[in-house]
Amino acid sequence: MMHSESMHNDAMQHAQMDGAIRICLDCHSTCEHTIQHCLEKGAMHAAAIHIGAMRDCAQLCITCADFMSRSSSLHAGVCKLCADACEACIESCKTMNDDAHMQACIDACQACADSCRAMSQMN
Repeated sequence: MMHSESMHNDAMQHAQMDGAIRICLDCHSTCEHTIQHCLEKGAMHAAAIHIGAMRDCAQLCITCADFMSRSSSLHAGVCKLCADACEACIESCKTMNDDAHMQACIDACQACADSCRAMSQMN
């Protein structure tokens, strides 16, 4: 029985990780689209600190997805850092949440932050 329970837990963790990878990839894509939108919009949307927060988030999302896909022993730490970057991006986007692009970025980053926090607790 123990072996079967262990396999079931492994399958559940694998499914949870697959979901987290998809959420990270979605957040990466959303941040990249929002960066382009902000650069086109200009003014405070193109401020270096705002673009930097979104770039940090996008880069850590893709890195986090990579670490999880190869079951790196470092994935938990990268997930925690990714969640922190997502939260910084959310705060930055909230300061100029004036259209659907900004709200989509906030929503994607919130989903990713929540998912990555959960994944940072997995061994």
